[in-house]
Amino acid sequence: MNNTSPLVLAIAALAALLLVSNTFFIVDQRERALLFQVGELKDAEFAPGLHAKIPFFQSVRKFDGRVLTLDNQTENFLTVEKKNVEVDFFVKWRIQDPAVYYRATGGQELLALDRLSAIINRGLRDEFGSRTIQQAVSDERDVIMSELERKVVKNVADLGVEIIDVRLKSINLPQSVSESVYDRMRAERARVAADLRARGAEEAEKIRAGADREAQVLLANAYKEAEELRGGGDARAAEIYAKAYGQDAEFYSFYRSLNVYAGSFGGGQDVLVLQPNGPFFKYFRGGTP
Repeated sequence: MNNTSPLVLAIAALAALLLVSNTFFIVDQRERALLFQVGELKDAEFAPGLHAKIPFFQSVRKFDGRVLTLDNQTENFLTVEKKNVEVDFFVKWRIQDPAVYYRATGGQELLALDRLSAIINRGLRDEFGSRTIQQAVSDERDVIMSELERKVVKNVADLGVEIIDVRLKSINLPQSVSESVYDRMRAERARVAADLRARGAEEAEKIRAGADREAQVLLANAYKEAEELRGGGDARAAEIYAKAYGQDAEFYSFYRSLNVYAGSFGGGQDVLVLQPNGPFFKYFRGGTP
């Protein structure tokens, strides 16, 4: 007959459970783990899955291995003109080397965020300090982010973290300098617009002068062609008149007189002062002088 009491069994089961829980540990794929032996860092290379350790002599500390976010508060930075700009940014990062991360920060995420924020602030101070307000606000935001990310990646190596992305959410001007900057920008745009209008007017004058010159050439050529045609027509008419006169001089004279009469008496208010016996009225008197 087994005389083992339930209390002893419970204590044995509890001890076995405690032994197992202190022997095995699980590393999730979203975690990074460090193994310590009597307070000293022993190992940092653990793949996701089940692992074993020496119970009571070794301990495990786990860290979040996912992409984390540093969402910084708005900071003020001076430009090359000694003007303030208000910058809001965020950083995406994650732990790359947990051993280096632990030595640099003691495994405290708040301390890691403070140091990372300080590194970002120094980089932004250098970037904005070498640019004007106009360059910082409108022209070179992408350049600032790429340069900042390049410098930060180099400076955070001692923290054991990896920078995934650095983004500037907003770059604003303090109210005290906004109006003066906007006035300067408006004046610059007005100058550019006036320059473009002046160039357009100059080009329009060139086009107009070219068109006028071409029109004058076309008119001159047309007038020349018209005069040539008119001269040819007059020569042809004179030739026809000469032939008609040679065939019947009296009829030709009569026909020409009729044309003169039609041209002279065409208007209702025409008045002619002539001698009745003059040659003009030859055919009114029957064709005799």
